Amino acid sequence: MFDKILIANRGEIACRVIKSAQKMGIKTVAVYSDADKHALHVSMADEAVHIGPPPANQSYIVIDKIMDAIKQTGAQAVHPGYGFLSENPKFAEALEAAGVAFIGPPKGAIEAMGDKITSKKIAQEAGVNTVPGYMGLIEDAEEAVKISNEIGYPVMIKASAGGGGKGMRIAWNDEECREGFQSSKNEAASSFGDDRIFIEKFVTQPRHIEIQVLCDAHGNGLWLNERECSIQRRNQKVVEEAPSPFLDAETRKAMGEQSVALAKAVGYTSAGTVEFIVDGDKNFYFLEMNTRLQVEHPVTELITGIDLVEQMIRIANGEPLSITQDDVKINGWAIENRLYAEDPYRGFLPSIGRLTRYRPPEEGELHGGIVRNDTGVYEGGEISMYYDPMIAKLCTWAETREQAIEVMRNALDSFEVEGIGHNLPFVAAVMDHERFTSGNITTAFIAEEYPEGFEGVTLPEDKLRQLAAACAAMNRVAEIRRTRISGTLDNHERKVGDHWNVALQGTHFDVTVAAEKGAAAVTFADGQVVHVKGDWTPGHSLAHMTVDGAPLVLKVGKISGGFRIRSRGADLKVHVRTPRQAELARQMPEKQAPDTSKMLLCPMPGLIVTMNVAEGDEVQEGQALCSVEAMKMENILRAERKGVVSKINAGPGDSLAVDDVIMEFE
Repeated sequence: MFDKILIANRGEIACRVIKSAQKMGIKTVAVYSDADKHALHVSMADEAVHIGPPPANQSYIVIDKIMDAIKQTGAQAVHPGYGFLSENPKFAEALEAAGVAFIGPPKGAIEAMGDKITSKKIAQEAGVNTVPGYMGLIEDAEEAVKISNEIGYPVMIKASAGGGGKGMRIAWNDEECREGFQSSKNEAASSFGDDRIFIEKFVTQPRHIEIQVLCDAHGNGLWLNERECSIQRRNQKVVEEAPSPFLDAETRKAMGEQSVALAKAVGYTSAGTVEFIVDGDKNFYFLEMNTRLQVEHPVTELITGIDLVEQMIRIANGEPLSITQDDVKINGWAIENRLYAEDPYRGFLPSIGRLTRYRPPEEGELHGGIVRNDTGVYEGGEISMYYDPMIAKLCTWAETREQAIEVMRNALDSFEVEGIGHNLPFVAAVMDHERFTSGNITTAFIAEEYPEGFEGVTLPEDKLRQLAAACAAMNRVAEIRRTRISGTLDNHERKVGDHWNVALQGTHFDVTVAAEKGAAAVTFADGQVVHVKGDWTPGHSLAHMTVDGAPLVLKVGKISGGFRIRSRGADLKVHVRTPRQAELARQMPEKQAPDTSKMLLCPMPGLIVTMNVAEGDEVQEGQALCSVEAMKMENILRAERKGVVSKINAGPGDSLAVDDVIMEFE
């Protein structure tokens, strides 16, 4: 077995690989850029090597710098993680020439499957079902339009060397095809250094289901069941689960066998994933093969008990698989939520900054299930503009899907993140959405259910009553503490009242709070009595409560006259007042937000790439005004209404912060 391996990556995946290596008694080497000097993966590794400036094209994806780090440390093998150099055949070739093991597939398999055009042709020859499309190279936008009309809209425009949702656009007409073709080429060129584009039919009502395969160098290959990855935003996966709530045993077996056949057709070794699009009738079509470890691999590990990173290391060491297809079972259900530094209230635009608070739920058993959190950050660390916005992957396991979802709900409510915008409220909302809980999901779920974007969660009355009861009980604890402190100063203790008004989400509840043994009884005006227990102490940011025996986890912040409560995707100001205070509060005028309707504000920290208009230009609704690049994604900003540009405050190359004014209108 190897004595030392180098991880040619960063963030949570580097930390994940280090954990398995440590379990196997293998020493690890981290590499890091200037921006990652104090990163978690650097502190976890046995040694670390600096490889350059923050931009990935000057550090993490420079093969010569990784090779130098290998020479400096004497590493015998390299795990590439995902992204960066993980699917670069030149990197695999350089390692082979240096006599260093690549913990991944052979160069030939990477080349064959890494190119989406070539991989589709090979899949067809191997008897794998494929989506109709045009596999040749496309020269310009007009040719793309012609091809799209022949295939029939809608079509998917894809970067041949793409991945991670970059360089992909859906076009429903000629105009969207022209624009999407150019944007895809631009993203592909900047992200992969390869701007080749191909087009295929976009399958409506699709589900994204993938098969995990594992092959050794001795001719053995097996499939480790499937993962459902249909909850996506802009083709980027957000929620994954294993197994799929949609597949039956027959379809699963057919997909698995085709996946292994494809892997063997290209001489594949190591862990890999074959991705399919599946329609409502369970017809499945090959999309691509990812010749690396997938971001969502933990859910497969949780239902099979197989450590994929360990298996990759053993295969790279020349060992045969120690398991057979008959050994692969489905044990329970696992769900993964990706925590991104993306602000759902701003259209999921990237957010950067310092993590002033980062407290994940404790890993291990929780409410009858298991919690796992793969992360690469820590409290006080910084989310950089140079890399992917993923912060962590929160995973839960339980015996059934329903139980796994419930464990996930409580784990999400227990996850504290402050200092940056993040998507925790959104994924919490998905976990409660009827379409998700029923398993009736497609890749269009987010677009269909949140067509105007995510504006928070509106809780039903039964949930509001639970929160109102909990906050009334918490307020009683806070009032008792406050009166005791002031009572010490005044040499007497003031009595805490029993009658309160709880206002949240535009709803008012008149309640009476009475003490019980180790709990509080909250009586509503209609006679309903709710029993609340909890461990909350004033000043603590997390409250673990039970309301009539049901667990309730609240993130708690203090505001004047009440609390800021975050739970189940909702972010609420909860005011707990005496009846007289509540009466007076209703007379107060609401504060008006400033008028920014005649300004184009930068929605995220980023770099102006193009400016499409000039001062004095008349613009139409939907017209492209400029594009901003952030975290490797190009975002086009459009006019919300007809108007005339009166002033432009920024130009190409300018770096802007959130809400900087890009331009103004008459």
